[in-house]
Amino acid sequence: MNQTKKLLFIVLDLISCLLSWHLFYSFRKIVIEKSDLIYTPNFYLGLLFVPLFWIGLFSLQGTYIDVKRLYRIKILKKSFLGVLIGSMLIFFLLIIDDSIPNYKAYYTSFYGLFIIHFVIVFGIRTLFTTIQVRRIQNRKEGFNTLMIGEPDKVIQLYTELNQAPKSIGNIILGYLNLSNSNTITSSEINYLGSINELNKIVNENKIEDVILATSTTDTKLLSELIAKIAGKGIHIKLLPDMFDLITGHVKSDNIYGTLLVDLPIDEFTPWQKSIKRLIDILISVIALILLFPFLIIIAFLIVRNSPGPIFYLQERIGKNGRPFEIIKFRTMIVDAEKNGPQLSNTGDQRITSIGIFLRKTRIDEFPQFLNVLKGEMSLVGPRPERQYFIDLISQQEPHYLQLTSVTPGITSWGQVKFGYAENVEEMIRRMKYDLVYLKNRSLTLDFKIMFYTIIIILKAKGK
Repeated sequence: MNQTKKLLFIVLDLISCLLSWHLFYSFRKIVIEKSDLIYTPNFYLGLLFVPLFWIGLFSLQGTYIDVKRLYRIKILKKSFLGVLIGSMLIFFLLIIDDSIPNYKAYYTSFYGLFIIHFVIVFGIRTLFTTIQVRRIQNRKEGFNTLMIGEPDKVIQLYTELNQAPKSIGNIILGYLNLSNSNTITSSEINYLGSINELNKIVNENKIEDVILATSTTDTKLLSELIAKIAGKGIHIKLLPDMFDLITGHVKSDNIYGTLLVDLPIDEFTPWQKSIKRLIDILISVIALILLFPFLIIIAFLIVRNSPGPIFYLQERIGKNGRPFEIIKFRTMIVDAEKNGPQLSNTGDQRITSIGIFLRKTRIDEFPQFLNVLKGEMSLVGPRPERQYFIDLISQQEPHYLQLTSVTPGITSWGQVKFGYAENVEEMIRRMKYDLVYLKNRSLTLDFKIMFYTIIIILKAKGK
């Protein structure tokens, strides 16, 4: 359903852009140039490429991320900013060199382009969003929601949500008891289990939202609970009287009402995410092209050094808990983990002689540029780990699960400052660096981490 809505929204934007370009071209010919409306080859080129430019710009803006959660004020802000930036780019790239009768025609062209495009795009988007909002308010569709909390708070909030004249979009599938006792006997809401069954229930019911209906003052418990949920990419909503429990990470621009507030997990803006992704693709393509001869030599040395494949594929856990196969140059003997998952350590006899060099220089990670191009990894982000070790770490430090809320990286702040971990205790110590990165993410910090990683490669000081 979400993908269908996203596709429909993009198609509507394409129609808007095609119509806007046609009207702007007519405006230019008739009003500014005061000539007959003749469709030149430039008009048809514009019909082909200009709408694609707009869709690309709106994608960078994050407009098509979770269109089901759009609302009219958000549409207004995104449309105004996107059309303003796009109009300026089109003006300076396509229009400023045109022949015009006088200098004022430049201003008229820009204002005409902006007003025509904004009115059409915003108008069609508003119609789409209004229909969607009303369907959600009328409880015809919404988001699969799980409530977590003490029974009395759960039933009180559940009743308020159901009795509200307009829905805020949450379809309550059931609740988990935070205290593992005193379950609700009411037949109105399903008891799905205890908090210990969170992972299973979230996966089985395809939960999109979690509402924390609790008055507990145990901030450690709440913090650990939020860490578990955030790592799955689920939207978290809190009761207003819990503001003082979560320090400064709350926003109140709720989608369809203000009864609950959203807890933002990812501090990166859509613009930053899009730019980060473009940088990932650009650098990965350049690196693979420039390093190709060198990678061939490395592959030859691996084959000569020990019998077995060149590459080593291993399942790791990516963003929101999705598994993927990480690609590395093989640095160990074949069947190095025949006795079960093991971390490498200093003097590990399983590591080949060429493998020692590859690990110290981090060259064994170079094939992961392919993972980056596939969208499974980023250049910079917390290192992906196996589910086996994630389970071990999260038993001691549930906050580790926050690291799975973002795309994992080839290099990370933890890798730069700590290096490879030899046991769970060291993984927890390295985790603290990655949590600092998570709370302070920026493109500037990414470049800083990449710079330090290059230094480590050149000095062969990898742990």
